[in-house]
Amino acid sequence: MTLRRRERGLFYEDFEVGRKFDHHWGRTLSETDGVTYSCRTMQYNPIYFNVEYARQLGYEGIVINPLLVFTTVLGLSVEDLSEAGGPFLGVEDLRFVETVRGGDTITATSVVLSRRPSKSRPGWGIVEWRTSGRNQRDQLVVEYRRTNLSRQRETKVSK
Repeated sequence: MTLRRRERGLFYEDFEVGRKFDHHWGRTLSETDGVTYSCRTMQYNPIYFNVEYARQLGYEGIVINPLLVFTTVLGLSVEDLSEAGGPFLGVEDLRFVETVRGGDTITATSVVLSRRPSKSRPGWGIVEWRTSGRNQRDQLVVEYRRTNLSRQRETKVSK
């Protein structure tokens, strides 16, 4: 049997400043998703798993843990932004804007903010995106800046 390697993802050169990505999948988060995530990550704030407690604080019901919302939006962006590989360098200016409830469907978009060749890793570049997540009512629920190393198509090696 012959195996063929299939390249996936985009390279440094594909990330022109200003390019917008509408990440295509989206994800509906259920109350069960939220409760399971919070309990497994030992985040025992009752607004994430106790309906009556959440209502006493003025919420309509259980609130989806914001870190689950963030990681979901980050995950939605991977296929377009970082599937070709390259170390994740970090997130800055993470901002939670609207509360997410069970049944909300989250979609994500990203815009290339900057890119530059890496000084320390030949054949790689550093790319920064602004990513935002919105619910089905088109309300902004989360936004942040993310930076990754991204492989260049052609490595120029000095001799």
